Amino acid sequence: MDVSLLIRRRLEEFGLEQRELAKAAHVTDSYISQLLTGKRTPPAPNRTDIYDKMDKFLKLPSGELATLATHQRKEHLKKSLGNEPAPLFREVRELVLRKCNIRTGRHIRSVFEQQPFGEVERLVTQKILDVVKELAQRELENEAWLRTVAELGRRSYEEMRVIVLEFLDTDIFHVSSKQCVSFLDPLIASWDIDLSTFALDIVLTDRVVSGPVKRFEFTQQENPRSPSEEPGLREFLDDPALSGTATGEELAFLRRLRLAGRQPTALYYYRELQNIRDPLHFRGPPNGKPTSNREG
Repeated sequence: MDVSLLIRRRLEEFGLEQRELAKAAHVTDSYISQLLTGKRTPPAPNRTDIYDKMDKFLKLPSGELATLATHQRKEHLKKSLGNEPAPLFREVRELVLRKCNIRTGRHIRSVFEQQPFGEVERLVTQKILDVVKELAQRELENEAWLRTVAELGRRSYEEMRVIVLEFLDTDIFHVSSKQCVSFLDPLIASWDIDLSTFALDIVLTDRVVSGPVKRFEFTQQENPRSPSEEPGLREFLDDPALSGTATGEELAFLRRLRLAGRQPTALYYYRELQNIRDPLHFRGPPNGKPTSNREG
């Protein structure tokens, strides 16, 4: 059984309407409609808050929909691993370039044009997404914050919640034009980079952060990998379709695995990542921390 089928059955069983579920989950009717018709892949449980709301509304055990969604996304990923994701150049690139500090903007545009989706463009775009995702995840339950962002993006509160949920579930290859215009654009004030050190400053709009404007600096490391890293782990880390949603804690756990000289593939590390996220594999209350006797 998948997420949409279970939801449809519960709606029918209790005589409920899709719009009532949308209201309970604080999203638009069209979002629920696309989820139930299979036009939208269920979002990753660790990137959204709608499953808890829908479980409660549909009188399901807590975590029921999230567990189904994890399994469904895993199966979908297995089917799509053979397709290489293509970066969405135009919308993301124009937004990134427009927000660049005016002093370095012309040079950065030249670098982007000479190296399409090269090292610098990937670094800047990924770090901008990381910073905004961290803020959005923290403020997802803050209605006042979402209403402010909705006003800046000229959207309704429900529309902006859908955009934020979609954004939290996307990656550098699939950021949409709507997310750029309605969400990223009003949140990012400016950014600048020192190409000699790859130090990156990102400034958020002061209306969406508490206190003074925050700046975030990221420095690229020459060789962040351990010399002893397995080839399969390196392949896993380099593939955003496999490792794109992994947290720092989860990656640290995967790096500590010792397999007695065996050489696992990238898919092994992906499956291990899903295993440590599944509360069914652990005793006691879920706390998101892996506990494996294979840890070195």
